[in-house]
Amino acid sequence: MKVSRETLFQLIQQKLTKAGLNSDHAATVAEVLVFADARGIHSHGAVRVEYYAERISKGGTNRKPVFQMEQTGPCSAVLHADNAAGQVAAKRGMLHAIELAQEKGVAVVGISRMGHSGAISYFVQQAARAGLIGISLCQSDPMVVPFGGAEIYYGTNPLAFAAPGENGDIMTFDMATTVQAWGKILDARSRQEPIPATWAVDSHGAPTTDPFAVHALLPAAGPKGYGLMMMIDVLSGILLGLPFGKQVSSMYDDLSHGRNLGQLHIVINPAFFSSSELFRQHLSQTMSELNAIQPAPGFNQVYYPGQNLDLYEKESTTHGIEIVDDIYDYLVSDAIYTRSYETKNPFAQ
Repeated sequence: MKVSRETLFQLIQQKLTKAGLNSDHAATVAEVLVFADARGIHSHGAVRVEYYAERISKGGTNRKPVFQMEQTGPCSAVLHADNAAGQVAAKRGMLHAIELAQEKGVAVVGISRMGHSGAISYFVQQAARAGLIGISLCQSDPMVVPFGGAEIYYGTNPLAFAAPGENGDIMTFDMATTVQAWGKILDARSRQEPIPATWAVDSHGAPTTDPFAVHALLPAAGPKGYGLMMMIDVLSGILLGLPFGKQVSSMYDDLSHGRNLGQLHIVINPAFFSSSELFRQHLSQTMSELNAIQPAPGFNQVYYPGQNLDLYEKESTTHGIEIVDDIYDYLVSDAIYTRSYETKNPFAQ
């Protein structure tokens, strides 16, 4: 079914407030989740609300966090987030990074001890809307076999990039370092749909198309994705003195405790390297030149990275956001959660 962006925002905010978040924090989380659904990233949208609500209600998300911004150098800082809702912490950290980069040219801001922050493209777009280049990296719970390995070690460890063009255009790139994010498995489960055999393996290490049989995810492009997820774990975990690798907390293990995750924002001010106007001009030129490339057989159009999601967002903003009926029924219900996500097994059904 389809609902308006405003309706979906209100339903999510109300549910998270009922679970125990204050209205401002609930609004921020809802804003990021709706952003994801509106762009067709349903793996990081409303499908996450019931899990968040359970964790909030059990105390695993700090409902009254005490934020401490530690300025560690002229261009660096660490936001100690006290296991706040990840979206709230990541947004706050990016706002500080933007202020630093506007003054100093570059900024590196770590967010220490936070919850799951959702679609991290939201935060890099904050920087791009301010005329800056945004990069963000974050940890995820272990559910990926390393290239050549048979045991789980790293998480899906996503990275995102956004930069401003002319006339408000933004080029956005957001990816998990696995073939697909764990949220894509959750989305397939909610829709009762199979997954491609290239996404994951079952308990025997064999490729599976059954989202309920997934035992581990696979790194994108084999050793390349493996190398990227290592780099991200170092920069958003080890660098901040946080748990790393297989020590990173599971999303579903003990929802009464904080997750202690890390995220790293890097922001660059083009004005310190050439000029903001020239940067925007050249980025827009890149977008136009990519669109003008002759498409290969089987394709109708060459899009610049993220353009297909931009188009999806425009369409859904006008005609409504598609969500699964069961998720809508949960959002309009009185229940904080209808089934528990708490389990020792991150791949539990």
